[in-house]
Amino acid sequence: DFCLVSDRNLHINAHFIGKRPEGRTRDYTWVQALGIMFDNHKFSVAAKKVAKWDDNFDQLAFSYDGREVILPQNASSTWTSSEAEVIIERLADTNSVQITIDRTMTLSVDVVPITEKEDKVHSYEIPDDDCFAHLNLQFKFFELSETVEGVLGKTYQPDFKSPVKSGVPMPIMGGEDMYRVSSLFATDCKASKFTPTSGEAVQVLRQVQNANCVSTFSAGGIVCR
Repeated sequence: DFCLVSDRNLHINAHFIGKRPEGRTRDYTWVQALGIMFDNHKFSVAAKKVAKWDDNFDQLAFSYDGREVILPQNASSTWTSSEAEVIIERLADTNSVQITIDRTMTLSVDVVPITEKEDKVHSYEIPDDDCFAHLNLQFKFFELSETVEGVLGKTYQPDFKSPVKSGVPMPIMGGEDMYRVSSLFATDCKASKFTPTSGEAVQVLRQVQNANCVSTFSAGGIVCR
């Protein structure tokens, strides 16, 4: 598990799944779940483990403050938390949603498998009992501070300069030691900035670009642009 974004009132972790084919020197990894913490709330979205992929079945799972969220399987379905801090809207009957966290961010999520064609072309050696369903993600942040951290978050710092070439898997780009967390809802990475009860004034970046995070089949992991 790694921290993607850590700011004063927002912390996002990602749980990665992966596989190292025989004879390879690195793992191929994909994001299976996100844990999002804001104010005093915890929200998760995850791809279920699937043996054989079928577009007609929804493979998304959600939780909010420790309780499972049930979202009916049709394109018009919407779920709203009791005080409207979180809204989930289906973009299709299955496997595609938009999530809005009040005054903080929007997130588009698609669940996709590793297809037989991709497995053959890239020699992932995906087993018969797991198609490695994972999340493709698009983030839009409403407000981040200038000191935001995380594998993705640090790229929004005003003076950020990438230390590596574009296309390097995210945990390697950021350094595993700085951004590793002990669980999906942990905020114990060395770079954590999460202090939701703090009243400290911070400089905010009010115009923040989108980030598209998808699987990269040539290198494994996910890349955000």
